[in-house]
Amino acid sequence: MTNMADFEKTICPHSEFCGGCKYQGIPYAEQLVKKEDYVTRLLEKAGVDPVKRDPIEGCDRIYEYRNKMEYTFGDMVKGGEMTLGMHLAGKYWSIVTTDKCQLVHPDFNKILKATLMFCAENGYPRYGKKFHDGLMRNLVVRRGVRTGELLVNVVTASDEASGHVFDQDGFRDMILGLDLKNQVVGIMRTVTDKAADAVIADDARLLYGRDYYMEELMGLKFKVGAFSFFQTNIDAVERLYTEAVGLISDLEGKEVFDLYSGTGTISQVMALRAKHVTGIELVGEAVEAARNNAGLNGLSNCDFFEGDVFKVLDEQVDSLPDVIVCDPPRPGIGYKALEKICSYGVNEIIYVSCNPKTLVNDLVFFEARGYRVMYLKAFDNFPFTSHVEVVSLLQRMSNTRARSITLDVDMEDYHRIVNGINHKK
Repeated sequence: MTNMADFEKTICPHSEFCGGCKYQGIPYAEQLVKKEDYVTRLLEKAGVDPVKRDPIEGCDRIYEYRNKMEYTFGDMVKGGEMTLGMHLAGKYWSIVTTDKCQLVHPDFNKILKATLMFCAENGYPRYGKKFHDGLMRNLVVRRGVRTGELLVNVVTASDEASGHVFDQDGFRDMILGLDLKNQVVGIMRTVTDKAADAVIADDARLLYGRDYYMEELMGLKFKVGAFSFFQTNIDAVERLYTEAVGLISDLEGKEVFDLYSGTGTISQVMALRAKHVTGIELVGEAVEAARNNAGLNGLSNCDFFEGDVFKVLDEQVDSLPDVIVCDPPRPGIGYKALEKICSYGVNEIIYVSCNPKTLVNDLVFFEARGYRVMYLKAFDNFPFTSHVEVVSLLQRMSNTRARSITLDVDMEDYHRIVNGINHKK
């Protein structure tokens, strides 16, 4: 394990060009201060004053913590040799080869370097976003931190569209021949001719093994597919989820709604104690993974629905929650979903956020609806980057004033409040 005590190791050799790490060269303690200050400024600007707030919690492991990387084929300069890695800082069209990245296990760097060499030896051109030509698009590497399993997925244009035949057998044999610490359990080729700069499969071909890897988190087992979302830093998210679930006063015998439930990780943790958990998630593949993983863990008291949170709550879910947990994507919770959540009048809401800026907007709304932020704590799950996570506990106030505020807030007020926060000097 590489931990905070190892900070003095050499600064990442890619730091001059790579746009992935904002805080390279800054001691970890200072990184935490910067992130804590950022959250503080947002709260003060919004006028949100938690009853209790704990200091930011950092990571024990600040290197080699990422379990997934999605690399892009490209070049550093127009017409230059092919590169494979991350976007150049501030330059969308340029790609830096990041074969010495410190945020991933060394096996990732070996696979990246070997793949780039394989493509160069075979004369494969990189895919060009501007004219939608060429063959090589992305390389996705995923790792089960607790299981030591690796899943490798090379993403290309079709042979027909690119005019080049990708040697699938050669690529498979090359990956299997690498000297790696972890075990390769699956090798895939994803073929897509879509213009979108995203890994979207027209055809997913299994070249070796299986199209998923296994992971263990909080005592549960998870089957993670090639295209499934899963938490990027296992050790850190385990601490974050432990904190979040621990904020709920008592789960025994309660009906819990887990909104924006993803692959159902926190849903299943709560299902170990709760009477029943209802998870709602927009991404269909994540919902399918959540259902499969619940079966894998022998949990029959959780159900997962696919769709927009507001629509599913309004049209498909008849039960009433005792507790609500929200872990929305970066844009936060939409107005209609906020209205619906508040309409249940539950005593406790746990809000897990990956974007403090949208979090404070939503907290203002909740407070206007009669809730109070009782507790808040930031987590640094991604050292050296600018990302910060926040866990907060909201409790419903029972006085008359809170109820009268609830009746007075409408959609126009909501937008006025949010715009006021974002433009306040």
